[in-house]
Amino acid sequence: MARFGLIPKDMGFYDLFEQDTSNLVVAAEKLLDLFENYEDVETKAKELKDFEHQGDAITHEIIQRVHRTFVTPIDREDITLLAHSIDDVMDFIEAAGRTAYLYRIDQPTERARELARIVARIVYKLHEVMPRLRRGDQYPWILKQCVQINSLEKQADDVKNAGLAELFDACDLNTCDVIKWRGIYEHLENATDRAEDVANVLEGIVLKHA
Repeated sequence: MARFGLIPKDMGFYDLFEQDTSNLVVAAEKLLDLFENYEDVETKAKELKDFEHQGDAITHEIIQRVHRTFVTPIDREDITLLAHSIDDVMDFIEAAGRTAYLYRIDQPTERARELARIVARIVYKLHEVMPRLRRGDQYPWILKQCVQINSLEKQADDVKNAGLAELFDACDLNTCDVIKWRGIYEHLENATDRAEDVANVLEGIVLKHA
């Protein structure tokens, strides 16, 4: 009877996760460019949709691979949860750009730019972490990065709340403008929330396999 230890683990999952966060980085950079250089908004929003489709394709490949693979390098449920959590980050990045275009926003607020910068920073951090997931000696370092990701998410909360307060304080904004910016702020902050979810999954994997 064959022993599981003799069956090689499919390490291709790590490659797919790295591809996924690499795609996420490009999307976050595009989102930041949209808010920092507010021109060709429709084109940039469509490009974000393309990145989202690419992310969907990677997620689909990961899930299919889970079902095809006999021995996975980490628990199947963790692979699935990690894939879906990364996909959720991408969905909110795309939604923020799409909403700015659909709502016909004239110019981004400084709070929107701040949130886009935090989204980019948190995504860079995820991409920096991902290649090290396959190396047990890097687990302590990964845990430290997860703490930093959580800190960035809290910063995003503060920026969103400050932005909402400013919207309601602004006498020159009509109700429609408030609703529009509230939606965009929530998409941006939700992207950081979902990134924190990714960090939580990574933390669980590390603690489980340390």
